Amino acid sequence: MVITGAAGGMGRAITARLVKDNFQIMALDINESGLEKLTDDFPSSIFPYKVDLTDAAAISDAFMTVNTKFGGVDALVNNAGNCYMSEFPNIPSDEFNLQMAVNFSSAFYCSQEAVKSMLKRPGIKKIVNISSNGAYNFDVFDPPHYRASKAAMDTLTKDLARRYANQSICVNSIAPAMTESPLFDVLSKDVLDKAISQMPRGRAMKPDEIAAWVGFLISPAGDVSSGNVIILNQGRDVR
Repeated sequence: MVITGAAGGMGRAITARLVKDNFQIMALDINESGLEKLTDDFPSSIFPYKVDLTDAAAISDAFMTVNTKFGGVDALVNNAGNCYMSEFPNIPSDEFNLQMAVNFSSAFYCSQEAVKSMLKRPGIKKIVNISSNGAYNFDVFDPPHYRASKAAMDTLTKDLARRYANQSICVNSIAPAMTESPLFDVLSKDVLDKAISQMPRGRAMKPDEIAAWVGFLISPAGDVSSGNVIILNQGRDVR
């Protein structure tokens, strides 16, 4: 099992859930101190690996390591992500490129490496991509390069699900709305309060609530699900 962005808020929750489900996890993150804390919390289940997920060659090296240590990859959670807040039309090119690299390219390259390994593995394999409700709901604050990066991830989900259905690789996206995470730190109080007020229950969702859906898709109960974008937003966008 490989989890990207494992040391962040959502990543920690996903990791904790899958440790509870008895998985051995290769935790990928650029945050070395966060990886150390994760390993301290789950010493027998975590293999930490510091990696720049915007670097395709570094990702390839990471998967060579996981293949050597664990014999292959049966599940991948593409969780790494960030949200840069410059607004259109004044988005610098370096910010746009970084946004796409962190949110989409990392998932693309990790999926490439994971599929190479999965095709050699028996049984049903899983890829779960953490997308965003912002790819679909245009009433919320998300900037356009963030939306585009997550929409690209969901297109990749559907392509890989169709492409590898006969090879028993299930690929799904989870697209949460407002969820408590370090990304809240990039928002002004006014923007954050307005976004939370739109949630039907008057609160943001919790990382462990999203992690529970990841656990479901990774479990045998998720074996029949592939090619789906699962939108989690408390029913906010029902029309």
